[in-house]
Amino acid sequence: MRSLDIILTTAVREAVVKLYGKDVPASKVQLQKTRREFSGDVTLVVFSLSPFSAKGPAETAQEIGNYLTGHLNEVEGFNVIKGFLNLNISASYWADFLNAVLSDAHFGRTTADAALSPVMVEYSSPNTNKPLHLGHIRNNLLGFSISRILEASGRKVIKVNLVNDRGIHICKSMLAWQKFGNGETPESTGKKGDHLVGDYYVRFDQAYKKEVEEFIAKGYNREEAENASPIMAEAREMLRKWEAGDKEVRALWHTMNSWVYEGFDETYHQLGVNFDKIYYESETYKLGRKLVLEGLEKGLLFRKDDGSVWADLSDEGLDQKLLLRSDGTSVYMTQDLGTAHQRFTDFDLDRHIYVVGNEQNYHFQVLSIILAKLGFEWAGKLYHLSYGMVELPEGKMKSREGKVVDADDLVDEMVRTAKEMSDELGKLGAIPDEDKEKIYYQIGLGALKYFILKVDPKKNMTFNPKESIDFNGNTGPFIQYSYARIQSVLRKAGETPAQVPATYDMNEKEISLIKTIYDFPSVIQAAANEFNPALIANYLYDSAKEFNQFYHDYSILKAESEVAMSFRLILSAIMGDIIREGMYLLGIDVPERM
Repeated sequence: MRSLDIILTTAVREAVVKLYGKDVPASKVQLQKTRREFSGDVTLVVFSLSPFSAKGPAETAQEIGNYLTGHLNEVEGFNVIKGFLNLNISASYWADFLNAVLSDAHFGRTTADAALSPVMVEYSSPNTNKPLHLGHIRNNLLGFSISRILEASGRKVIKVNLVNDRGIHICKSMLAWQKFGNGETPESTGKKGDHLVGDYYVRFDQAYKKEVEEFIAKGYNREEAENASPIMAEAREMLRKWEAGDKEVRALWHTMNSWVYEGFDETYHQLGVNFDKIYYESETYKLGRKLVLEGLEKGLLFRKDDGSVWADLSDEGLDQKLLLRSDGTSVYMTQDLGTAHQRFTDFDLDRHIYVVGNEQNYHFQVLSIILAKLGFEWAGKLYHLSYGMVELPEGKMKSREGKVVDADDLVDEMVRTAKEMSDELGKLGAIPDEDKEKIYYQIGLGALKYFILKVDPKKNMTFNPKESIDFNGNTGPFIQYSYARIQSVLRKAGETPAQVPATYDMNEKEISLIKTIYDFPSVIQAAANEFNPALIANYLYDSAKEFNQFYHDYSILKAESEVAMSFRLILSAIMGDIIREGMYLLGIDVPERM
């Protein structure tokens, strides 16, 4: 079935030819949803057409409106507000549209074009010196949801994770375990491996700060004290040995990283996210180093007197950027150069999206500039999806000091809170006990994911666990409950009709619901174009709210006629499918019963 936009654009262009003898480009036909305060379904913005009619916008709108009502079955009336032509779409079009949705098992989705190159989405990017925390949760949920949304919009997607498994921060945890660990393991302590290693990252910071304060007490200034710290010097030496391939250091590194990976896998499973491929910085930093040295030989980069290698970005209005330290070891930028090169070698990418917090804006700006300076044409295909920070009501988190909300602890808290609130409200009273635990988990994770994803990624946000599990308002549980309500109605009905009744006279609320359904594909495309799951989240909330108002105002199973009941069951079933599909795009499960 052709979309309204295509039908109306074609008809408006025909009208301009017939009325004014001019050929108007499709780009000049501007259609939008009619604002709520006006009567109509679709609005034609006429100002851009006035030059073709040589008449005022209001007169042009009136003439085009008369033409459309006389030549299009889809348009049954119109009104003109200045230069805006508000069109009333016929009930017969909406009925045909619903029948088309009923016959389309993938309504809202766009079939992927086999000729298109894939889009790569990198998210998570954890360090192997600590467990995932609340900030990582926003990162993972954004990346995973955007990947699903892009797929629904017709793109091929490769989901990747870059594990930061090398560097001074990794050595800090390793050194602290050597000094203070007494050989303990995840098995001997009963701790998840990522939590155990994270504890030693905190232990290192505590020991380092103690040494710094001792030097300051001896008369050193802070910079001198930090440079004099023996434990920091040992960490730097460990990094040098690691890059030199020292067997003992590498063995410890493999062991502790394996503990962390097992812990990460558990957390990813809990969050319901996954990856198509995992890259490791330990495998790509050498390629980055090679690219830097090649750039140095070609005169694209320069070496300072201490042996360090830099990029001069003054022509781009930026400063100089370190790429190799004086001891030859790599920095983050170096390994990101290598990782980007490896990915474009592995895949013919149309675009590479980095889901990384906005504190790294400068980093990714510089990454693209350096790659372009080194001569890689695909440097312009890099895109940094910069998202805001997530905090708790009590403020920011600090990993080094152990002041973080671990992802695992937060998930457990969400499930526990979902159980308490569900039991308090009597939501799951009739459901067998063996099914309740799964539903508590779905509600808790749904609340967490929705609360985070309903916020525009660019904005900072405060996450409030209690507020997120509210069965009323703009929350995941409210939308999940709306879906479960629809499924309850459909179960009681026993069977949903296969076609819209031809004789039914739709009321205003029903048409409003149909228009909501009609918007679903365009919402998916907009969310894909803007890399913004919040567009889908808030569309789902508005849709669920609209349905619940309809459910309150009109009986479904006890409708005034069989025809009305059939029509409302179809409307309910389609709304349920859209809620389920929309929540899937957010990575959220919807319980069949609540």
